[in-house]
Amino acid sequence: MRNEGKTPDYRFSLANERTFLAWLRTALALLAGGIAVQQFLTELPWAFRTAVALLLVLCGALCAVRAVDHWVRTERAIRRGDDLPLSRFPAVLSVGTVLTALLVIGALLWPH
Repeated sequence: MRNEGKTPDYRFSLANERTFLAWLRTALALLAGGIAVQQFLTELPWAFRTAVALLLVLCGALCAVRAVDHWVRTERAIRRGDDLPLSRFPAVLSVGTVLTALLVIGALLWPH
């Protein structure tokens, strides 16, 4: 990375790193949510509970991988003086989170 462009103002690199760490916290929260669903929503059917838990864990893993990719692309753009890369991932993650929440709410309210 150091061979890309010129060394930027360190504040921009540190801001990029803080954003990366925020995405990692989001990934960890999704992983923890998946574990919580599997462990504590025992009144839900096993298959449904496991599917939601796996979905959350997979989203957490995807979020972590995406965080690294975005950090690298942003750092490269900063060093080159290019426009920052655009990402649809925050919107996709938000929609996925809302859909998962609605699934869980529906399952909790559905009479067993």
